[in-house]
Amino acid sequence: MRLYQGIRSLILTFFRKILFLWVRTDVSGNSVDALGLTPEKPVCYVLQYSSLSSRLVLEQEVIRAQLPGATTSLPVKNGPSHSFFFLYLRIGGLFRRRQTPVPTTEFQALVRYGLENPEQDVQIVPVSLFWGRSPDKEKSLVKLLLSDTWSVAGRLQKFLIILVHGRNTYVQFNRPLSLKQVIDEYRHSEERANRKLARILRTHFRKIRQAVLGPDLSHRRTLVEGLLRTQAVKEAIRETAIKEDIAPAKVRARALKYADEIAANMSVVTIRVFEVLLAWLWNRIYNGISVNNIRVVKESAQNNAVVYVPCHRSHIDYLLLSYVLYKNGLMPPHIAAGINLNMPLVGPILRRGGAFFMRRSFRDNPLYSTVFNEYMHVMLTRGYSVEYFVEGGRSRTGRMLQPRPGMLSMTVRSFLRDHRKPIVFVPVYIGYEKVMEGRSYLGELRGKKKQKESVFGLAKTARKLNNSFGRVAVNFGEAIHLSDVLDEVHESWRDEAYDSEYRPAWLNDAVSHLALRVASDINSSVAVNPIGMTATVLLGAERLAMDEGQLIRLADQYAELLKAFPYAETVTLPEGTGKDWVAYCESMGLISRQPQKLGDIIGLQGSNAILMTYYRNNIQHLFALPALVASLFENKSSLARDRIVFLASVAYPYIQSELFLKYQPEEAEAVINQWIDVLVDQGLLVALDNERIERPEEGTEAMLRLRVLSRFIIQTVERYHIVLGILRKYGSAKITAEELEEQSTLLAERMSILFGLNAPEFFDKSLFRSFIANMQKNGVITTDDNGLLCYGEGLDEVADDARLVLSVEKRQAIQQVTMLGV
Repeated sequence: MRLYQGIRSLILTFFRKILFLWVRTDVSGNSVDALGLTPEKPVCYVLQYSSLSSRLVLEQEVIRAQLPGATTSLPVKNGPSHSFFFLYLRIGGLFRRRQTPVPTTEFQALVRYGLENPEQDVQIVPVSLFWGRSPDKEKSLVKLLLSDTWSVAGRLQKFLIILVHGRNTYVQFNRPLSLKQVIDEYRHSEERANRKLARILRTHFRKIRQAVLGPDLSHRRTLVEGLLRTQAVKEAIRETAIKEDIAPAKVRARALKYADEIAANMSVVTIRVFEVLLAWLWNRIYNGISVNNIRVVKESAQNNAVVYVPCHRSHIDYLLLSYVLYKNGLMPPHIAAGINLNMPLVGPILRRGGAFFMRRSFRDNPLYSTVFNEYMHVMLTRGYSVEYFVEGGRSRTGRMLQPRPGMLSMTVRSFLRDHRKPIVFVPVYIGYEKVMEGRSYLGELRGKKKQKESVFGLAKTARKLNNSFGRVAVNFGEAIHLSDVLDEVHESWRDEAYDSEYRPAWLNDAVSHLALRVASDINSSVAVNPIGMTATVLLGAERLAMDEGQLIRLADQYAELLKAFPYAETVTLPEGTGKDWVAYCESMGLISRQPQKLGDIIGLQGSNAILMTYYRNNIQHLFALPALVASLFENKSSLARDRIVFLASVAYPYIQSELFLKYQPEEAEAVINQWIDVLVDQGLLVALDNERIERPEEGTEAMLRLRVLSRFIIQTVERYHIVLGILRKYGSAKITAEELEEQSTLLAERMSILFGLNAPEFFDKSLFRSFIANMQKNGVITTDDNGLLCYGEGLDEVADDARLVLSVEKRQAIQQVTMLGV
C-alpha cells in the first residue's frame, strides 16, 4: 500500500512539474494570516469539481505558500485519507454526454468522520480556480468555448482551455468553514448533513464565481438597441419629435447615436493587455501599491451590484482601481468617464477597458438624459459593478470636494424602480505620496487656464514616466447599503410605486444624505503617508522651516496623537518613524536641507511650499478637532472646560461640512471632551481641575507642540472670521450672499499676500460659498425678499468668540478693511 502511494505521489509530482512548465498563476488569500487558520485544528481544502489539473494547481500553491499540506493525509485518526477533496464528481467521459455532477466519496467520508467524532473539528478551506477570467460576451465561438465561464468544461474542453488560458490562471483561497459548526444540528442524519455542507459550499462557489467573472454580459449592439425599446426612451422620442416637429425616425436615430456614444464595450483581451501594461507602469513610477480592506469588496461583490465611489485626485485613479480589483480576483467595474476623454485612439481603448462616456451637462437635453438614465438602470439591475466619482472633477487642493448629486440621484432612482438586486456603495480612498498632476494643479490654482485633454497632452505626460512618484495606497471603506440609507430617510419607500420619471419629494434629502455619507466614509479610509505627516508639521512652522531634530520629534508625537484616539478603523498610518519620513521626503525632492553646526534646518522652498499643502490637506480632517481645541489657546492661557466644548461645538458644523468629518453635530460635545482628555494625557494641555484647562508655559516643548497643532486648522477659522467681519461691516440687510462671497475672497487673497500664506484654498471662492450657505442653513443668517442677508445680535457674539484664535496682526489686517474695532 505504501509502495503504491509512493509511486502515485511520484507520478503526480511529475505531472505537476510538467503542468507548471506552461501554467502561470495569480493567487490571493494564500497565507495563514489571510485565511485566519487556527494552528491546532486540521485543514482540508475543497475544490468544486473533480479535475486532475485543478488538483495539481492546488498542491503547487499550497507548497509555495507553505500552508498545511494538501499532498498528505488529514492528520486525524480514522479520517479521510487526503487533506483535500472535490465537492462534485463529474459523470461522463471524453465522448459521452456529461450528466449532473454527484458528491464525491471523499466529501461524504469527511462528513461521516465529523458525525462520528463530534469533539473533533476540521477547517474546510474552499479554493476557487479560474483558467482565464472572461465575461460571457465573446463574438467568436472558439473563444467562447475556450473561456472559463459559468458552464462546466468537459475533459477535452478543459485541455484546450489550459492550452489557451493556462498562463492567465487565477486561484483564490477563501476563509475556512468549521465542519463541526456546519453539521452540528444534523448529528442523527448523515444525508441531511451531507446536503447542508454541499449547499453551503455550492452557494459559496457560486458567489465567488459571480464576483470574479461578473454577471453574464450581452453583446453591446443588443444592449444599445435594447435601450431604445424601453418605455421611457420611446416616450422621450415621441415628445422630442412633437416638440421639435421632426419625424420620429430621425429622433430615434439621434437616440441610437446617444446610446452608442455612451455605452462601454468591455473586452477581456483589452483588460488583459491593460493588466500587463499597468503592471509595467506601476513598477516604473511607483515604489509599491498598498491595498487595504479588500475583504469588504470581495464580500459585497458576491450578492450585490457594487458602486465604487473613489476620491478623485488623478487620472490614474480609475486605471489603478480597476487594476487592483482585477489582481484581487474581481471583475473591473464599468467606469463613468467624461466625454472629454473620448479622444481619438484613447477613447476606444478606454471604452473597451470598461469606460462609458457622459456629457458634462445634459439638463437641457431630455432625450440624452433619458437614454443615459436607462443605460445606468440596465447596468445596475443586471448586477454590473459601476464606478463614478462623486466629486465630479479632480481635487486641485487635496481636499475632498463637495459631492455632486447627479450620478447618485440616478442610482437611487434606478434602485427605487427595481430593488430586487441590492446596491452597495464601496468608498475608496486613493492616496498618492506624489500626485502625477501636482505641478499642473499649482498652475491652475494660480489662475492658469485648465488645458483640455488631448492626445498631445498624453504624449507630454509620458515624459514623466522617468520620475518616481513614491508609493500609492488604495484603501476600501466600509460598505454602504443603499436600502439602509433609504430606511433612515424615508422608512416607507418600499411601499410606493416608482417609474422612470417619478421623483418623490424626499428624493433630494436621500441623495444629500447619501452624498455626505459617501464623502465622510472616503475620508474615514484615508491613508496617512510620510509626505502628508511631514508636510503637516512643516506647514505649521511659522517660516516653513524647522530644526531637523524638532521636526522628527513633532512628527512622531502627532502620529502618537492619531493612535491615541483613532479616527476610524479603516485609516492606515505610515510605517517607520519621523526620522524615516523626513529622509524619505528629502529623497523625493520635496523638502530642502540647510546644513548648520547647531543642527540642520529642514524647510520648504519655492513651489514645494504650495505643493505640500496638497498632501497636508489629504489628512487635515484627522487633526481638525484637536487642532480646533488647541487654537482656542492662541490668545488665552486658560479656559473653563465647558467653554472650550461650547466654542468648539459652535464651530464644528461648519468644519464638519468643509472637511466631511464623520461625527454628527449631536456627537460633537462628547468627541471634543474625549480630545481634551487625550491632549491632557499627551501633555499638550494641563487640567487644573475638572472645571478649568490651562495651556503649557511659554517656551516649553509642550507649548510649541500645542501652537504648531493649532496652525493645522487656524486658517480655516480665520476664513470664517473674514466672512463675519465683512458681514458686520455692511450691516444687516445690506449685502447679498454673492457680494459677501466676492468681498470675502478678495480680502482672503489680500491677507494671503500680506502674511505669506501658501495655502491656495485660503481664498477658494467655493469654500466661502459653502460657509455662507451653512450659516443660512443653521439659521445664523437669513435672506429677505430682496436677496439681502439679515442677522441678529447673536452674530456679534459668534464673531467675538471667533477672534479668540486670531493673532493681533491678522485682526488688524481685517480691521483695516472692515473698519471694525478689535
